[in-house]
Amino acid sequence: MIKLFTSEQIKAWDAYTIRESGITSFELMQRACSAFVSWFTERYDASHKVGVVCGTGNNGGDGLGIALLLREWNYPVEVFIVRGKNSTSDFDASLKLLEGKLVAKEISSAHEIPTAYTIIIDALFGTGLSRDLTGLHAEVINKLNQLDAIKIAVDVPSGLRVDSPSSGEIFRADQTVTFQTPKLGFLLPQSNSFVGEWHVVDIGLSKVFAKQTPTKYFLTNLKSIKRLIKPRTRFNHKGNFGHALLIAGSTGKMGAAVLSARAALRAGVGLLTVHVPANGNVILQSAVPEAMTTQDQAADFFSGREIESFYNAIGIGPGLGQAPETLVGFEQVLNQYLKPIVLDADGLNMLAAKPALLAKVPAGSILTPHPGEFKRLVGDWQNDFDKLEKLSVLAQKIKSVVVLKGAYSAVALADGSIYFNPTGNPGMATGGSGDVLTGIITALLAQGYSAPDAALIGVYVHGLAGDLAAREIGETSLIAGDLVNYLPAAFKRLV
Repeated sequence: MIKLFTSEQIKAWDAYTIRESGITSFELMQRACSAFVSWFTERYDASHKVGVVCGTGNNGGDGLGIALLLREWNYPVEVFIVRGKNSTSDFDASLKLLEGKLVAKEISSAHEIPTAYTIIIDALFGTGLSRDLTGLHAEVINKLNQLDAIKIAVDVPSGLRVDSPSSGEIFRADQTVTFQTPKLGFLLPQSNSFVGEWHVVDIGLSKVFAKQTPTKYFLTNLKSIKRLIKPRTRFNHKGNFGHALLIAGSTGKMGAAVLSARAALRAGVGLLTVHVPANGNVILQSAVPEAMTTQDQAADFFSGREIESFYNAIGIGPGLGQAPETLVGFEQVLNQYLKPIVLDADGLNMLAAKPALLAKVPAGSILTPHPGEFKRLVGDWQNDFDKLEKLSVLAQKIKSVVVLKGAYSAVALADGSIYFNPTGNPGMATGGSGDVLTGIITALLAQGYSAPDAALIGVYVHGLAGDLAAREIGETSLIAGDLVNYLPAAFKRLV
């Protein structure tokens, strides 16, 4: 797992590294400059005319060092300084190194920045910013955003706060090259138009600090998910991999039940029973012959059933509808079944319609709302950071896992921590994608994975299947069935 730190923790991380390594802060800055330039020169050749705009803090010092290195690589570079009230000693040291090698022009108006650059590098402010930009700094950012050039931010787009809401003028980067670790703000929807594509470069910050410093935010990766996978042994049989029950489908929405069932089977569940309305039985048996079915007394919707104790996990919600009888049957399930449940789609909508039912959700369950369903559960939020807080509070309140779906899906655990998922792509924004996720997570839960592990693995492999599918068929044509078809390849990456 990759830890995501606050701006104050990042500052402390720098200081710890300086003490531990016996280097100066200026030498650490030089490391950062070299790492940025290595990334830059691999992607852009010296035919580009580069403008570097610097503040007078350490981020500006980074910009000056980057400009000098690019000049040494024979890039045509021009440097502009927007002076603040004070300058840091490392900025002053970087500026001194430019003497006789590269002119840095101090500007008093945004109009002094030419427009003829093909690349603009923003080094005005870094992670330490705690206020909105005003005056000349805001004017410069506004001017830079209007330029027809590739825009690259050093560490953080100027004006963007990484761990609290941002407003005012913010640099709109096409690429952000950040140091050592991603920043929390990069993973939130409101930051997307400012961060662009982000890239992490290693500047050798202390691993000891990273290991011992607590945080509530994490980013998963392939290595961390692989560690969660349980190996299969030669003498395993279907009874070792659980018996899951899916309660899904209604007239006109049997496709959701089919997708969820197929996904559960591809996710390795030993036995699968799908409870469907009577009129949906032929559809399910024909489309998913590997699954067993039970039929509801109602022809067109779920109205309830006895829940046998031998089921290892239940998934409920895909395509279920919200008929009055369905709400009664849903409450019956919550009253009878005390093991963890995966709740999605109309299962979540029924919780929102009758909030008292939240208290009946078994501890260790997994809720998988998209933003609209989440809003119905917890109410509106002021900004993305407020939304994360509501997510964390809900998971703690119901002692369960809550997966807020979307880009960088956020998985909140019962202890309040939140794990962001890096896999997935916009092609997965299509009907049925969530039903596939429900099937995957239900299957993992039935196999004996803990709720946190089932959610983290499920979200990761779901997105990975989408990425593999998009690589072959593109994002535009991707449909939910493709996610199921690429699950085998995705799971192979984890074993």
